[in-house]
Amino acid sequence: MSFEEKLKTFRERYRAITVLGGVQGLLGWDQMVNMPHGAMAERGAQLHALGGIIYDMGTNPEFGQLIENLASEIPDLDADDPIAREIKLAKRQYDLATKVPKDKMMEMIMATTQAQGVWEKAKASNDYALFQPYLQKILDLSLEFVEYFKPYDHPYDALSNQFEPGMKSKEVKAIFDALRPRQVELIKAIGERPQPKDDFLYKRYDIAMQRKINYLVATLQGYDWSRGRMDESVHPFTTSFGMDDVRITTKYIENDASGAFFSTMHETGHALYELGLGRMYQGTSLGSVSSMALHESQSRLWENLVGRSKAFWSYFYPIYQAYFSEHLSGVSLDDFYKAINKVSPSLIRTESDEATYNLHIMLRFEIELAMLEGKINTKDLPEVWNEKMRDYLGVVPENDTTGVLQDVHWSGGMIGYFPSYALGNLIASQWWHKLSQDRPNTLDEIAKGDLSGVLAWLRENVHQHGSRYDAMDLVKRVTGEPLNPDYYMDYLNEKYREIYSI
Repeated sequence: MSFEEKLKTFRERYRAITVLGGVQGLLGWDQMVNMPHGAMAERGAQLHALGGIIYDMGTNPEFGQLIENLASEIPDLDADDPIAREIKLAKRQYDLATKVPKDKMMEMIMATTQAQGVWEKAKASNDYALFQPYLQKILDLSLEFVEYFKPYDHPYDALSNQFEPGMKSKEVKAIFDALRPRQVELIKAIGERPQPKDDFLYKRYDIAMQRKINYLVATLQGYDWSRGRMDESVHPFTTSFGMDDVRITTKYIENDASGAFFSTMHETGHALYELGLGRMYQGTSLGSVSSMALHESQSRLWENLVGRSKAFWSYFYPIYQAYFSEHLSGVSLDDFYKAINKVSPSLIRTESDEATYNLHIMLRFEIELAMLEGKINTKDLPEVWNEKMRDYLGVVPENDTTGVLQDVHWSGGMIGYFPSYALGNLIASQWWHKLSQDRPNTLDEIAKGDLSGVLAWLRENVHQHGSRYDAMDLVKRVTGEPLNPDYYMDYLNEKYREIYSI
């Protein structure tokens, strides 16, 4: 069999696996959006059965041998060549998949399916004790998974590798240790200044009108409604079933319209990335995103660097004001801009301001490290959470709903994901610096309601590459330098020193 024939056979098999993965994602989306709670056991059985089929296909020895045969005929798997990269990624995925026994993978699928429904109930009823046994099960399984991925420098690395390939916890810790004092210094300086008035943001904002304005802003960003839709869920998320079906959700709060608005911009940023992947990579190992930090760089860029900018609201505020004239008719653009960028330590990560956001991530990172090291018992998490919230942000949740139960990630087995948010912030600022150099009129275009230039730059420089490059490699290729946290701090300092007249 020629190399071309082997490649064709491999791609057919890989494509079949990705198609079933899309079906698996569809079941997960339905579970979060539409499924009645009573169907949890049945959905668990469905996901278990489908997960078994996908596992068997992805770990089939014949499939693995086909990958090895292709790899042996490629002179340099590290070459900057699409086929070399495609086979290298497939080999990495196969090697990782075959390390985990099927029964353990199926056990994790069932555990997370059950935990998802229980987490929703626990959050709604402020009952962490209800969720704790399910979290403990997920943690126990995660620790078993860690053993399959030896050797490692730290157990955390074995889990975070699925989200940030190659990124070590010691590297994340070094970045956080360098950022923390600089962010704390800025927050302290801000705290000594008068705070902007923002009470008008927390009136009763009609949810029907919120839905309309959110649809409008996602459209303005460039979301293709013929290949996506927006629904509501307990925790906003984006999911892709394939290059032509990428869906987003948001969560509406009647007395906080800006929460859903910025969550929608955030999730639309994720969706635009998935919809912009290079069509030539469809169905291959390159037809996905290589890093969740890259993914978060897109959502955070749209939510903050575009969505919370003065330029954006110069155009959009009259529209927003018209929708909610009852509360905003007497509020100036400048007052509104300062209000949505107010720095005030908050309980909820997804509603936090840019200056304090990374502190939420550092808190979660420390908790996950300690859980994996056996230094924190899951039964004690509410107390540990509250203590760290006090230490990091100076606020303490009054209940578990706004505390330890606020995030969906642990119920989905996503231990090791949180650093991606903070890394995404850093990458987003570095993208923005380069974008501003390449397109110096960007802010002027945004102020006219034209966001197409931002999307075009991201399509060309980030989206189209799929998984061809690892995250840090792509950052260097696009910006000409490695990840540099200075761009993030420069952005924060420039923005907030102007807002607060520091």
